[in-house]
Amino acid sequence: MFLSVLKRHGIQRCSRLFGTFVHVPKRGTGQIPETRIQSQETKGSHGTEADVLSGTVAITRYLQNGRVDDAQQLFDKMDIRNVVTWNAMITGLLRNGRVEDARQLFDRMPEQDLISWNAMIGGYVRNGLLEEAHELFDKMPEHNVVSWTTLVAGYSQSGCIEHACQLFEEMPQRNVVSWNAMIAGYWQNGRTEDAIRLFSEMPERNIASWNAMITGYAQEKRIEDARQMFDEMVERNTVSWTAMLAGYAHIGQWKDALKLFAQMHWAGSKPNQSTFTGVLCACAGLAAVEEAKQVHLQIIKSGFQWDDFTRSALITTYSKSGNIRDAELVFNTGNKSNVVLWNAILAGYCQNERLTYAHHLFDNMAKRDVVSWNTMIAGYAQSEHGEEALKLFLMMKQAGNIPNQSTYTSYLHACARIAGFEQGKQVHAHIHKMGFKSDVIVGNGLITMYSKCGSIGCADQLFREMPKRDVVSWTAMIFGYAQNGKGNEAVQLFEAMRMAGIKPNQITMTGVLSACSHVGLVDEGCYYFNSMGRDLSITPTADHQACIVDLLCRAGRLDEAKAFVKAMPSEPNMVVLASLLAACRDHVNVELGEWTAERMFELEPQNSTTYILLSNIYAAADRWDDVRNVRNTMKDIEVKKEPGCSWIEVKSKVHIFLAGDQSYPQSEMPYYKA
Repeated sequence: MFLSVLKRHGIQRCSRLFGTFVHVPKRGTGQIPETRIQSQETKGSHGTEADVLSGTVAITRYLQNGRVDDAQQLFDKMDIRNVVTWNAMITGLLRNGRVEDARQLFDRMPEQDLISWNAMIGGYVRNGLLEEAHELFDKMPEHNVVSWTTLVAGYSQSGCIEHACQLFEEMPQRNVVSWNAMIAGYWQNGRTEDAIRLFSEMPERNIASWNAMITGYAQEKRIEDARQMFDEMVERNTVSWTAMLAGYAHIGQWKDALKLFAQMHWAGSKPNQSTFTGVLCACAGLAAVEEAKQVHLQIIKSGFQWDDFTRSALITTYSKSGNIRDAELVFNTGNKSNVVLWNAILAGYCQNERLTYAHHLFDNMAKRDVVSWNTMIAGYAQSEHGEEALKLFLMMKQAGNIPNQSTYTSYLHACARIAGFEQGKQVHAHIHKMGFKSDVIVGNGLITMYSKCGSIGCADQLFREMPKRDVVSWTAMIFGYAQNGKGNEAVQLFEAMRMAGIKPNQITMTGVLSACSHVGLVDEGCYYFNSMGRDLSITPTADHQACIVDLLCRAGRLDEAKAFVKAMPSEPNMVVLASLLAACRDHVNVELGEWTAERMFELEPQNSTTYILLSNIYAAADRWDDVRNVRNTMKDIEVKKEPGCSWIEVKSKVHIFLAGDQSYPQSEMPYYKA
């Protein structure tokens, strides 16, 4: 009889220390385990203990698998429940986001213990309901250290650090978890010195205490301090290694991240999904395909090859390394139901300029989220397909998707690329409506868009009205002035930036050097260039060197420009040499032009710019035989000149056409003369 009951209800009997062990039937069977089962071990006690135990275990299993309704049905059918059963049901409801149902059950409990109260408070905290959590905390007949710590952590994570501090000070007793929660809260809220102070005051520490400090220092980009903490640890766990590795990856010290990963392996510490994500980020930063494949092998050995987020990281790494075929293999191996995987391969196609593949994949996605749309819009915007980016933005809105910060930034980038002033103005109004008016990143995108569309007045007004600016804001405005012929204003803004305590970056310096070049501030430009390494710890790049060459050439100081190029620590690239060659054309300096062109031919023999500039220099010097020789050489080695491209905005629509292009519907209009 007993076995037939088990079989009929899909329950397997398994002898354990506490009687019957319930195996929950698979989802979709519609079966509910019988709760009044008398096992051989409890025969003679009317099955009470076995009933409660087996029912509680089954409820827990259901809830762990997200089967809330099945758990509730079983709970309601139980004739006898103890406080453990009630707590299991409440905890499960909270973990499945059913906060109101959990509270109703909590209020129905015949008797609540500390675990019941703490579970309910913890559920409120996890769901961001801090007022409800504190209200329940105040009603508790007694508190323990878990009650206090849960509330402290909740306020800290929600940015209410002062409330967390007050509670922490009021705690009658604290354990190491309480201290760790407060330290983590200080880090999360930018209270670095308070976190350091509290760590030094701790009566005892555990590994989590040290890990919190390493994570905090790493997030603040204080990597030397993080490493010092890491080195001082007597004992480390996987979290310790992962936090340190993520810190290196966060600031772009990719080689240090890979080195630490190797040390972790030698130390015998097992990596987890977060560890693999961090080391793959380092591989992507270095475009280290071979290292990525070795990490991939370790992922398989560790059994994480089916984890969606690990697979997503692998796809991203292979894609950024230009190895799109391996990225496709990872994507096509295993379950593809998670949109995260689709977004990763979508981004991979865009990064590798395979927009046709990307759009085909995008069209075939069963489910798209805002990241999917953003990826495609950004892909088109960054690949000189601004019109397609703008069309996708409209389609996104028509499909009922709400744009976010990244969407607007990519859209504005597309407007800037095609000088779509009217479209930019329209989306600016939409940004105000959607509440992104004060967003720094979106504001920076607007400044760039207005600047590139020639509306420097709008860009300037927007910059001055920004409630908060970062280094990108200042840099965008400096570039805007430089690109619109306001070099003096750009230099003045650069000085104001330094007075405000904002440290310039490499891109800022490119903008200010370009501004000096446009208005002929030779001495100032040279001063700023020399101050980069001396005062700002910025190593000059080829772009900075090209700006100095352009600066000297515009001032007619070609010999100094040549001397500068020859003195460069590394071989000049095409950008630097092209600036010098263009100046040779403007000043008809044949000898220097030939010297420059010769070096450009060595770098890129198929680049048409070199041939055309050299030909123009010969033409200006009336050396027509040399002009013919250059043109004939271009034909012989099949060097092709890229056609010129123009665009015009008419009635909020941007029209793009190439020189001699007959495919445009109204191609005859640009050439029509009345």
